Amino acid sequence: MKLNLLFAALSFGVLSACANPDHLGKPPSFSPVAASNEHAAMLFADSQSASEAPIIQASLWSGARQSLLGDRRAVRRGDILTVVIEIDEKAEISNATARSRSGSESLGVPSLLGIPQRVDQILPDGASSADAVSINSTSNSGGDGSVKRKEKLTLRIAATIVDILPNGVLSIAGSQELRVNFEMRELLVSGFVRPEDISRQNEITYDKIASARVSYGGRGQISDMQQPRLGQQILDSILPF
Repeated sequence: MKLNLLFAALSFGVLSACANPDHLGKPPSFSPVAASNEHAAMLFADSQSASEAPIIQASLWSGARQSLLGDRRAVRRGDILTVVIEIDEKAEISNATARSRSGSESLGVPSLLGIPQRVDQILPDGASSADAVSINSTSNSGGDGSVKRKEKLTLRIAATIVDILPNGVLSIAGSQELRVNFEMRELLVSGFVRPEDISRQNEITYDKIASARVSYGGRGQISDMQQPRLGQQILDSILPF
């Protein structure tokens, strides 16, 4: 029994130490591109959009996307557009509450069928039933709270149209990875955009993306050092104190 417990403890320690075997003693690996949704959308892209104007061979002004005056904005599955993320937001909330309450109650029975007078005779010196009950209460409460947040982020990332919904809204997804030494920086973005919100420069800002999901982080040795160990996270979640 003791050997089994010792083996289980050693196994748990080894698994905790190897929580990130991808970059154990080597730089983090890039995510496979061939298995991404963007690659699948480009591989099975639509050959022609329904909204694309037909090409007239005899005209000097061609409606093709490759022409000088053609619209090169992303409109088809597999097309690429640029997502511009410029966040500079600041929020400040301050609340203060105060409450005060006081009360006083007094009850006396100076005369009731002569009973108080008879009671006073048996009471100690200085005691009287004239003020039988007297209650005073005072309560005070106050609260103060404040929240301050400031976020600033400027990023640009290429995203791919991975699907076109029945109402014409485009579903986009994009990923970007940059590795410097033993640290991998990851940027992910996804959401839904309207074709008319895409600018002539084939760009769209993040505030025009519905259900926007933006993730900016990384993985590697530095990120591992900033995170508590797996065993510590488990203990923090189960310990009641």
